Amino acid sequence: MPDIRKVRRRIRGVQNIAKITRAMEMIAASKMKKAQDRGLAGRPYAEKIEQVIADLAALPETTMHHPLLQRRPIKKVAVIHITPDRGLCGGLNANLNRQLASFILQQDVDVEVIAVGRKGRDAAARFAGDMSAEFTGLSDQPGFLDTLPISSIVIEEYTKATIDEVYISYAGFVSTLVQKPVMKKLMPVEPAEIPGGQNVDYIYEPGAEAVLGGLLPRFVEMEIYHAILESIASEQSARMVAMRNATDSANELIGDLTLLYNKARQESITTELLDITGGVVALE
Repeated sequence: MPDIRKVRRRIRGVQNIAKITRAMEMIAASKMKKAQDRGLAGRPYAEKIEQVIADLAALPETTMHHPLLQRRPIKKVAVIHITPDRGLCGGLNANLNRQLASFILQQDVDVEVIAVGRKGRDAAARFAGDMSAEFTGLSDQPGFLDTLPISSIVIEEYTKATIDEVYISYAGFVSTLVQKPVMKKLMPVEPAEIPGGQNVDYIYEPGAEAVLGGLLPRFVEMEIYHAILESIASEQSARMVAMRNATDSANELIGDLTLLYNKARQESITTELLDITGGVVALE
């Protein structure tokens, strides 16, 4: 027969855990909507700026000599690895770090990691040999200016030919229940191909070359900012789902423990009644 006091103590402990996970679920749900709206709102701008770059690159007067467009032999690769600062968000962090580890193993050249988030920083410190920078403590609603130091590092290093390719690793937001790890090439910037007959002949002032030169750094900055917004939306969604599952599991365990407690208590009462009845019969 199980100890009734231990079962009662365990029930109280699981109830306290359920209260905590329920509170964390509600907090994540309140942040999730804002994060999703910000992440989804940035998609049309990112798509439009990519289309404008494609239009500019397709013009005959564009020479494509901008440093961010230049391709060269690959000797060193940089990865901007974006992860949450905190855990308790299901398998999101493990999936992102596993993707980074797999990418590094597939490379035949040196890989430099720029970690954004504590979970990615801790993981990269274990299996990545070169971590050039780390950024932690970003708010749940970062502004565009908060992410500029990240983009300025990779733009400067690529322009100086310190690195030859730049990738960005983040959690792409698909839905509240689905977050997909994404590994995307950021530099050299590769303009999208425009299908025949869809290129619009705009007039650019002061000129297509000048507009393209000013637009390419903004494109890189926007891609990094948008990836961070999507990562935050994925984090809050994954945390809400994980805490909901934890609360449901805790409530289910409480039900099982309560049943076990009632059975043990009933068994204890029955044993006491049998002892009393046996004593009465012995006295008779």
